[in-house]
Amino acid sequence: MAFRFSLGTVLRFRGSMERREEIALKAILMEIARTRLQIEQLTAQIAAKQMALNKAMEQPLSACQFRSLLSEVDVVLDRKRALIESLEPMERRREVQMKAYHAAHRDRQMLSEMASRRRDEYEQEQARAQQKSVDDIFAARARRS
Repeated sequence: MAFRFSLGTVLRFRGSMERREEIALKAILMEIARTRLQIEQLTAQIAAKQMALNKAMEQPLSACQFRSLLSEVDVVLDRKRALIESLEPMERRREVQMKAYHAAHRDRQMLSEMASRRRDEYEQEQARAQQKSVDDIFAARARRS
């Protein structure tokens, strides 16, 4: 007779819930990483534009050109500020999702441990039954002799 865990369906469901929460957490972490990478890229762009602006100021420059260079820097700075501000809600979502993942993991782990204990009990019972059968056979042979 094969081992059957009566809560096997629940265990599979909890496992799928844990995987779903983990996938959602990974998606949020990827979004945060992507945003931080964009911030770093914008920081490099700002530095390059500042250097270009400093270099341009060494030469005669019309007010329109100067204004254009300043507005380019402002646009990149605004984009960077917006990304930095968007990190805070992402971090909150990450924390909430992390809690959801940990809860799903804990629930699945509890059932996995219960299944493991039940399997161990089943295997011990099977080993006892098998040993009893061997002992009975041995005793029957000993009586015949």
